[in-house]
Amino acid sequence: MRLLLVEDDGDLAARLSRRLTTAGFAVDIAADGATALAWPDLASHAAIILDLGLPGIDGMAVLRRWRSAGLRTPVIILTARGSWQEKVEGLNAGADDFVVKPVHSEELIARIHAQVRRVQDQGAPALVVGDLVLDPVARTASRAGAALDLSRQEFRLLETFMRRPGSILSQADLLERLYPLAAERDWNALEVQVSRLRRKLGGPAITTVRGLGYRLDR
Repeated sequence: MRLLLVEDDGDLAARLSRRLTTAGFAVDIAADGATALAWPDLASHAAIILDLGLPGIDGMAVLRRWRSAGLRTPVIILTARGSWQEKVEGLNAGADDFVVKPVHSEELIARIHAQVRRVQDQGAPALVVGDLVLDPVARTASRAGAALDLSRQEFRLLETFMRRPGSILSQADLLERLYPLAAERDWNALEVQVSRLRRKLGGPAITTVRGLGYRLDR
């Protein structure tokens, strides 16, 4: 699962990122509100961890703008104060949970898993691209009504493509999503996964864009 960590304290961001990566997450880091607001493909993240005390645009303003734009991804707020007034303001702005600094990584991980389970229990909408249909909760995929027998990694790869149809995804981007730990990433393994997925999909679907990566055609 992929997370976005919005935290301006570089040391804290690095520590949390290492701990979350060890727990099996892939972590992106934004150091300020403007970067967080401009972050591409936020909906593909399982959850967002948002510090309130950000330089420039503060975390509460970022959260309000995300929710106004229709972002439904769970947001867990990091706060150094944790007063009830701040919690009420955050909940009204669209926060799903709070973690008070100093952060205990075990508590944060538990809260992330709780939010992800909540979203899954509510039922995430199926992804549809042309005649491809993928249900991220039921873990099923089909093409033209025929079920696809996919391995776990092939399913994750197809889901990644279907969340960004028509966009070119670099090999590095795909490797990050398939293998949270850098030591596990293997360019050759990715090519094998893409090749196998192509065969199972049958017919044109995934195009190689030479020198740039791959694209799922709409």
